[in-house]
Amino acid sequence: MRSSLLATAIATGLGLTALTAAGNANAAPPAVTAEQLAQLQAQIAALQAQVTELQAQNDAQSEVNVTQAKAIEATADTQKTVDKLNKLVNDTSISGRVFFNLSTIDATSNGKDTAADGTGFDMKRFYIGINHKFNDIWSANLTTDFTYSSALGNTEVFVKKAYLQGKFSDAFVFRAGAADMPWIPYAESFYGMRYVENTLVDRLKYGNSSDWGLHAGGDLGGGMANYAASVVTGAGYKNPTRGKGMDFEGRVGFVPVQNLAIAVGGYTGTLGKETGTVDAEHDANRWDAMIAYANKGWRFGGEYFQAKNYANVLTVATDKADGWSVWGSVPLTDGGITAFGRYDKANTSKTLDPSLENTYWNIGVEFPVIKGFKVAAVYKDTKNENDTNIDQRTKEFGVWGDVAF
Repeated sequence: MRSSLLATAIATGLGLTALTAAGNANAAPPAVTAEQLAQLQAQIAALQAQVTELQAQNDAQSEVNVTQAKAIEATADTQKTVDKLNKLVNDTSISGRVFFNLSTIDATSNGKDTAADGTGFDMKRFYIGINHKFNDIWSANLTTDFTYSSALGNTEVFVKKAYLQGKFSDAFVFRAGAADMPWIPYAESFYGMRYVENTLVDRLKYGNSSDWGLHAGGDLGGGMANYAASVVTGAGYKNPTRGKGMDFEGRVGFVPVQNLAIAVGGYTGTLGKETGTVDAEHDANRWDAMIAYANKGWRFGGEYFQAKNYANVLTVATDKADGWSVWGSVPLTDGGITAFGRYDKANTSKTLDPSLENTYWNIGVEFPVIKGFKVAAVYKDTKNENDTNIDQRTKEFGVWGDVAF
């Protein structure tokens, strides 16, 4: 641009001179005086200065344009990153739950104190759950299970759940991995006091709350009926073993009126004990039934199970077991203070040791502290005895807590 302006100025000057000469074609060419030459040089210098100034302004504007373009690009990249982070945060949730207790235990075996005697603090469970939603159908969950027992003196960490879920409708939800089994979590949802004690089947170790495999379930129309089915390894979430075959557990639940559930279920398999080198002698089998009512503050229910060969998958001998549990809780105040109690009774070896009997009962009062945090003062009594050589009793009193976040 600078060269164009300068050339224009020179051409203009020369053009004026030529016109003057043309108008006086017959006259002698005029002489250019020193003064005229100086004026022309001054004009050219002034034009040169203007050209330089314009060029500097043009260069500065170009730098501004480049800087603005880079800033716009950087802002767009930052926004993309922010959008990704927002999506990750919005589609991912983190939860936790803690079961703990501070209690005194009086434990005896055949009249003698055991190592479980004493006072201590136990972290029964510490769950951390991460759930990520990919879209309206697919999601994934990872839940860790931490436990500490002062009686055993050790700390353990497990993967309680790790699954990919496809929710295709309320009637069909599919999970692959370690996920809730059909029976125990369902019974827990009506019992409502899991932090104080496991439900009957879980307490006596006739089932697992989570296992590795394929799981399906759903609500069949208006909450009136539901189902769950699992094909699993059989050894539970703490032992993701590989067996010769897989086990099956299923449940069907009915809700004839709001808050009332009637459910039946069953289990069959080798509990992960049959492998490529070890053959099973029997399948373990279990049948379950439950009727329960659960409303805010009010809970009443009963559970029954019948099992066969849970301890005899690899033995020639066979054995049977059965048991039942009843529970209830009643609100004492509008603020959420609740009284509760439970009684279990089971025959755990009906064929091999018919007199072997397990009884358990508890009574307590629950107090809400803040939202997501409650404690309960509880007394527990457990007996395991037969007519010959087994007389085990545990009495426990203390404070149990449940923290959810």
